[in-house]
Amino acid sequence: MRPAAQKLKRWRENPAAFVHEELKADPDPWQLEALEVFPSRDPAKRRISLQACVGPGKSTVLAWCAWNFLACYGETGEHPKAAAVSVDWQNLKSNLWAELAKWQARSEFLKQAFTWTATRIKANDHPETWFMDARTWAKTADAEQLGKTLSGLHSKFVLALIDESGTIPLAILKAADQTLSNCSFGKILQAGNPSSLEGMLYIAATTQRHLWYVIRITGDPEDPKRSPRIDLEWAKEQIALYGRSDPWVMYSILGQFPPSSINQLLAVEQVEAAMGRHLKRHQFDWAQKRLGIDAAWRGDDQWVIFPRQGLAAFKPVAMRHPKTEEIGSRIIQAKLTFGSEREYFDDTGGFAAGASDFFAAAGYAPIRIDFSGKPQDPRFYNIRAEMYWRAAQAIKQGAALPMLREIVAEATTPTYTYKAGKFLVESKDQVKARLKRSPDYWDAYVLTYAEADMPRALASQLQPQPQAGSEWDPYRDEKSAPAKNEFDPFRDQI
Repeated sequence: MRPAAQKLKRWRENPAAFVHEELKADPDPWQLEALEVFPSRDPAKRRISLQACVGPGKSTVLAWCAWNFLACYGETGEHPKAAAVSVDWQNLKSNLWAELAKWQARSEFLKQAFTWTATRIKANDHPETWFMDARTWAKTADAEQLGKTLSGLHSKFVLALIDESGTIPLAILKAADQTLSNCSFGKILQAGNPSSLEGMLYIAATTQRHLWYVIRITGDPEDPKRSPRIDLEWAKEQIALYGRSDPWVMYSILGQFPPSSINQLLAVEQVEAAMGRHLKRHQFDWAQKRLGIDAAWRGDDQWVIFPRQGLAAFKPVAMRHPKTEEIGSRIIQAKLTFGSEREYFDDTGGFAAGASDFFAAAGYAPIRIDFSGKPQDPRFYNIRAEMYWRAAQAIKQGAALPMLREIVAEATTPTYTYKAGKFLVESKDQVKARLKRSPDYWDAYVLTYAEADMPRALASQLQPQPQAGSEWDPYRDEKSAPAKNEFDPFRDQI
């Protein structure tokens, strides 16, 4: 056997040697375990699941295995074929596919033997039959379309790589399983964070546990096998701040599934409970009065003005296709009627520019919020994620909502994930695609959480205030309604 063939055979049997010798890397202990399992032909190890905390290098392992597969497998007339998917195209492009390019650049052999493109890695000698594809699916795809995502991998040597599999639909797993039906060496290798109780990762850890070789990766400071890539002091700090049972800590640090899925911000029951909740005045009248103003982007979107004071949110106003002076005047009327101290305008895309300028020209100080802007808390990817989180936490902790049927779906449709270790709410376009309309009421409500709640301004405290009993409940008791000169959110409209 020629020396080159001997080396490839040795690397095929020992991928860790390939990583060390050719890619000049030293795997962590858990990465070494994955590399040792990868070449096994044991049927119990055909499917490998990497259940990981955030940031231990799981995409790196996928890339190492992919290059080992492409470089070391095959025989005369039978070339290796692989496909890679992730939770969406952007994620695949930014993470795993970029990781593959990074490791190829470290190897003269891989650079000479293969060509990396934005959608395919191909062997230069056999570009049509020796390859790995980057694949994705439409967000609107049905089960049949999802099943075609991994089609066409017909070879004796097949690999399906699935990155960020925590929320990937099970139809993709079924498609991956089909690739194992007629091959001499076939592998499904998935990696993800345990953020959902519905995706492929959870299935591999539970109902299909007998079919998967599961490697759990943790950043737990108390675990001697913890990933060294997770900063020890940071992990201790987060656990001290939020507790080991906090869903975010379980998911991102401990690498554990939380007791319920955390990719949904709010459950229907929680929102309905908020709409049926009765508050006493003293529970909310200490706080600033705020207005959230969601701008209509286009088409059937509507302007919404949502008033809130502390835990109490009041009946909003919605307007379709108003002129600038109409919506500007209506916001001023709402401010004067409600007595709000802070007015937050959705300035994303500049759609609220006219109304906020009109408001400013009247002598007021609009607070313009770009949803993609920088958050106050570095745990969040942007201020939109921070506002959504604050609003959801308020609902869970006792906030009251007006009876508004639209807000149930709007509040429970958005999901979230983590990007670069930061909390990220899915895009508005994705929410609209599932909701079939814009979440205008909910966006207006969450705008009132652009800043943490604060006590009412000293100036307003010094002004004469109408007196009302501390037991007044605007959600329940009409008999104990406030005096006529006091704002009643359920009788008057802002």
